[in-house]
Amino acid sequence: MTHFWASSGHLLLDREPGGGLLVTDDFLKAYLARPEVLPPEEACAAERALHARLMAEPQAEVADREIAAIADADARENWRFLLGWRERLLAAPTLQAAYVGIIRGGASGIPPVFLDQLVHVILRAGLDEEGDPFVVRAAECLFRPQRATLHENTILLADAEMIEGHETDRHASPLLAMLGGPAVTSLDILKQADADRYWQRSDAFDMVLDLGGKPSGRAALGRAIGHWIAQVHGFSVEIEAVENVRDANWRWFIGLDAQATAIGNALWKGEMLDDDKASRLIALYRLTLPPEVPVLPAAKGAPIYLMLAMDGDRIVRMKPQNLVTGLPLAVHEMAN
Repeated sequence: MTHFWASSGHLLLDREPGGGLLVTDDFLKAYLARPEVLPPEEACAAERALHARLMAEPQAEVADREIAAIADADARENWRFLLGWRERLLAAPTLQAAYVGIIRGGASGIPPVFLDQLVHVILRAGLDEEGDPFVVRAAECLFRPQRATLHENTILLADAEMIEGHETDRHASPLLAMLGGPAVTSLDILKQADADRYWQRSDAFDMVLDLGGKPSGRAALGRAIGHWIAQVHGFSVEIEAVENVRDANWRWFIGLDAQATAIGNALWKGEMLDDDKASRLIALYRLTLPPEVPVLPAAKGAPIYLMLAMDGDRIVRMKPQNLVTGLPLAVHEMAN
């Protein structure tokens, strides 16, 4: 097994025989160690005592009076959220099932970073046996926003946070300058000749994915999406990259982001795409469910299309939760 994405926290989890991820004390401690959870210097004694007790016993019961004793109102709110989040994770049989339950139950009010972290670690489990660094790099798109740029008739995706987080002279890196952010000391397009370098750099999120290169970045992203679906639904699907958006049968589609959902809605209504909307669409897939999976009557015999787009600032923000709620399943399949 190739080692990658140590930052996902997958080494802190246990696994059931079927592959489901089981929450451990060490995994919960990682939440308690987050910068936004660590008590600041000015924290009151009650908050410090609560944090210390949970670091020693992460699944300990916490009484309402312990939260009420915390002096800072924002801190009290943060702790109530964190404890509620902990209970959601512990109540489900697996972390995959917890994610599905959270999404189907409504994720309003949950900070995106918490959902992204779950996607990160669940995908890491799904990619255990994946030896293709292009697929693993493409999977980053499901939990980290990307900045897109058109270069030599292809679309390049670079990690948006990595681009924005560096303050060195952008002129030191023509590639990064083209991508619209400041330069960094190391930024490379993932290519076949040196693809194995990805594994050592996987937690840096600093390699650029060529969606149109060889091997195909679009195909790699399709495979990554397939791994995600297998984790959250428990079955395998076939996903094929499609070139032409205009001739598709739009009986059922899933927008993989907000922009793509708006484009798909327009196509479903029979509207013609203007040049601006058409230019924002960067990937289109045809998904085929296994024949034994029951589907809704409206989707019987119809292809399922997946669409990915960038916004006006060329940012791609995938919403993997749409693949939990958007598939036309006649019954809800719970993973693991």
